[in-house]
Amino acid sequence: MEEKNGDYFVVKAKDNGVHVIGLTRGQDTRFHHTEKLDKGEVLIAQFTDHTSAVKIRGKAVIMTKYGTIDTEE
Repeated sequence: MEEKNGDYFVVKAKDNGVHVIGLTRGQDTRFHHTEKLDKGEVLIAQFTDHTSAVKIRGKAVIMTKYGTIDTEE
């Protein structure tokens, strides 16, 4: 099976306790992976055959090839 890896994105925590939650592909969207970041930590991730969406909870900066998003709480 050929893997179809997608775009990378970067999440930088602006506060302690930022949650990055990976959501699955398919008929039933489910949580499949969670990371907890503390202030200043950076996560570099990639969309894959298994990950179709990401939910970010907390104060963070998200960087993609489409631009930068700064969450506001």
